[in-house]
Amino acid sequence: MIAARKLSGISDAKLLGDIPVLQRKWHAAVRPGQSLPGYEEVMLGSLGRLADHIVLLVGDAASLRVSRSGRYVQQWLGDERWDIPLDGLSPDCATALAEAASCALQTRRPHVSSVHCVRDGLVQTYEILALPTSSRWGGTLIGVYVNEHGPRYNLVDAIFSATNEGIVTLAAIRNSASEAFDFQIVHLNDGAARLLKAPSTGLQWRRLSAGGHALCLPNVVRWLLSMISRGESDQLELDSGDRNLRLSATGFGDLVSLTISDVTDIKRREESFRLLFDANPMPMWVFDAETMNFCGVNDAAVAHYGYDRATFLTMQLRQIWPEDEWDVHTRSLQEVGDAYQSERIWRHLKADGSEIQVLTYGRRVSFDGRDGFLVAIVDITERRKAEARVAHMAHHDGLTGLANRVMYQERLNQALLQVGQGTEGGVAVLCIDLDLFKNVNDSFGHPMGDRLLTMVAARMRANVRSTDLVARLGGDEFAIVLAGEIAPNDANDFALRLIHTLSEPYDMDGIEIVIGASVGIALSPGDGDNSEELMRNADMALYRAKNDGGGVHHFFEREMDLQAQKRRDMEIDLRRAFANGEFELHYQPLVDLAADRITGFEALLRWKHPEKGMISPADFIPVAEDIGLIVTLGEWVLRKACVEAAKWPDDIKIAVNLSPVQFRNRNLVQVVVSALAYSGLSPLRLELEITESLFLAETEANLAILHQLRALGVRISMDDFGTGYSSLSYLRSFPFDKIKIDRSFIKDLVGRPDCVAIVRAISGLGRSLNIVTTAEGVETVDQLDWLRAEGCNEVQGFLFSPARPASEIEQLLLKFGVGASKAA
Repeated sequence: MIAARKLSGISDAKLLGDIPVLQRKWHAAVRPGQSLPGYEEVMLGSLGRLADHIVLLVGDAASLRVSRSGRYVQQWLGDERWDIPLDGLSPDCATALAEAASCALQTRRPHVSSVHCVRDGLVQTYEILALPTSSRWGGTLIGVYVNEHGPRYNLVDAIFSATNEGIVTLAAIRNSASEAFDFQIVHLNDGAARLLKAPSTGLQWRRLSAGGHALCLPNVVRWLLSMISRGESDQLELDSGDRNLRLSATGFGDLVSLTISDVTDIKRREESFRLLFDANPMPMWVFDAETMNFCGVNDAAVAHYGYDRATFLTMQLRQIWPEDEWDVHTRSLQEVGDAYQSERIWRHLKADGSEIQVLTYGRRVSFDGRDGFLVAIVDITERRKAEARVAHMAHHDGLTGLANRVMYQERLNQALLQVGQGTEGGVAVLCIDLDLFKNVNDSFGHPMGDRLLTMVAARMRANVRSTDLVARLGGDEFAIVLAGEIAPNDANDFALRLIHTLSEPYDMDGIEIVIGASVGIALSPGDGDNSEELMRNADMALYRAKNDGGGVHHFFEREMDLQAQKRRDMEIDLRRAFANGEFELHYQPLVDLAADRITGFEALLRWKHPEKGMISPADFIPVAEDIGLIVTLGEWVLRKACVEAAKWPDDIKIAVNLSPVQFRNRNLVQVVVSALAYSGLSPLRLELEITESLFLAETEANLAILHQLRALGVRISMDDFGTGYSSLSYLRSFPFDKIKIDRSFIKDLVGRPDCVAIVRAISGLGRSLNIVTTAEGVETVDQLDWLRAEGCNEVQGFLFSPARPASEIEQLLLKFGVGASKAA
């Protein structure tokens, strides 16, 4: 029990004004791209006097600890220790801090709350501000500002606050022999004047010997004189007309402090107590301090506990205690004084046998002439359930109820620790990704997708043992830990069964949904002896399974790690290459068959690694797209190509390839305008090449960008035409200026009639729609003759020239300016 005390500090009004200051400081410290500010930016530096009012909490919502606390907070907690769990503090303070911190952690925003603490029956109101911050060592730190707000008031004494007692101070008057023989009234309150039935102005400074009121009676004066001679305290009751007055006097020196109480008022006060007690919405009761029998219960207690009043009044306290807490309850009651509050959370039993968790506050009272305790009950069962839900949410997925990534990693570490301590068997980690799940979301919406995920989770849960763990890591990614005597054959058989189970149709409101699953497997200790390595290797195995078309499982192989390392090295080299200027553009001629001359060049990106030499675009372009470098790289290619083309003759065009990733950056049109303006190149000389994969997502948005580019005068070409399953539909969606026949059709043009038919169809399609057709990969004269015969407009390939640096463009134009189609 923490005693109430005056807490040092600045005035309430001034400190409460600091809450918005701290909130503004928190918001100002949030950096772009961050959800939380750093701990140092908020809680260090300019706090000054406010540091005394701040306690620093660490840990998650289920296991918070006090890391540091200011002097004011230490007085509030009644505890100066650091690095202690909240459970070790007074329950009211611990609960207030835990609730504020949990709300701040959940919303990741500052949380303000007002809480009430009861100390020795005094109710104190506190304003609490919880500020979540990020730690440079990982995790979240919560700084909580605490300050008392408003006046304190006595919880139990409020029941007795209606009183008509009078207070009188009397000074003794002595004779020449220094003997007290009379009294003079030197102070009295309105209550005393009312009880004595005389105006206070007429009573003050008046001697008792003057008569006129009850204190002037001879027996009262003799009793008061005895207080002077004995210097003790005593009580006297007397009749005064139709009232009975109780006098309580204490003598000290020549002064007597006298309290006058009207018995009628006491009875009224008892009636008022009954009213406040019975009608109070908080469950309350009075029990006999000696026998622990219930003496009285209010309506709220009867309703809350479920016993009728008559039954309640025949019971003892221990009948609402769980039997396993009888001893600790009894010891606690034996140790309390005149007032107490819960130092722990108690369990109580209701009439139906259910348990509730409560905090109790009590004060010793006199009830019907017996020594008893008045007790107020606060039921915190729902609050505790909410805390348990928060703890559950911290370790479980909100949609499926499966373990989340945090719990998954904890359980995996535990399983590996048991293996390390000699438990037989190993640990298998399975990473699972659902095949075709995106199609369900796209076709039926996210609510249907969420329902499907819960059904998938149920099937997974039904297929594992109680010692295993199923977790949802996010989206349609799941993981399973198989622990204890798991051999490769066991993991293999389990993966086969799991894929089969998850691939069975799902009935959703009469709609049959079919998806699949891909699984990657890593086994300890061969594939790793710690959780991070096992998870990473299982994920690499899953990547291989997905690349194989899905619906299969793969075990981790060391070759996967080598490929992953090669990819990581390329990512590092790519970022360095752009900064070091290792990229360059080469240009391949585009030959117009009708004009028999070079009419343009296609800009092709080349990477000359200082140690590895030339690296194929097929190897580094996908990596650049994945790491987000392609947007910056694409802007450089566009600007560089336009600058070079501006140096060429005015009738020579430049063609630049665009990645679908560049279209996700919605300022593509501004990038093109900027490149044209910077170089001075006419938009009519710029041709942008796109692939049909651009149309697989956000079609309307991408079409809008293409129309904006066309409005600038830029020509739009579809690359690799004929290789996609819906190329013809895209020609209807957007009027392309050019379609490029894929090199796969040109390669076998001479020897395969079907390739001839495809080229003939595409050329005819181009003539009908007034679209230029360009053949890629022309390498032989026979291929050129066939293309000329089929009406193809334009060609490019090694037959004329491979891609050349910008320094050789002028020489190419001079050499092949006329008769280019007669080959190099």
